Amino acid sequence: MFNRSTVHWPTVTNLSARARRSTIGAIIVIPVLLGGALATFHPGTRPDSGLAGCASVSSTRHVTAAGNAKIRAEFAGSRWRDLRLAGTAYADLLTQLRKARGGTDGYETVWFYQRLSSACARHGRHLTST
Repeated sequence: MFNRSTVHWPTVTNLSARARRSTIGAIIVIPVLLGGALATFHPGTRPDSGLAGCASVSSTRHVTAAGNAKIRAEFAGSRWRDLRLAGTAYADLLTQLRKARGGTDGYETVWFYQRLSSACARHGRHLTST
């Protein structure tokens, strides 16, 4: 007997070449995009303390000794190794320059600042020169 309840869905082979490529592309791309979006979303994750250190360095002109220790602690608590190393090295250099006079020609400070600036930029925080 003739069965009217049977639905005939078009198969991928019945589509034109362009429609077939678009369908297959959508089948592949949509789950990848959804997975990527869900992988980058971390609810409840607090911001990295190293990024707070980047903000502190870019917002202050004159740092006191206590402020320098606070900035160093922010960088030391960073989960990113490059930001942690560059930030603590820069804070240590500032501490050394505070105590010693005339031990550097200034290029060492520039190099440490550039290293810190690139580490902050890699993690989305650009240092501003004031």
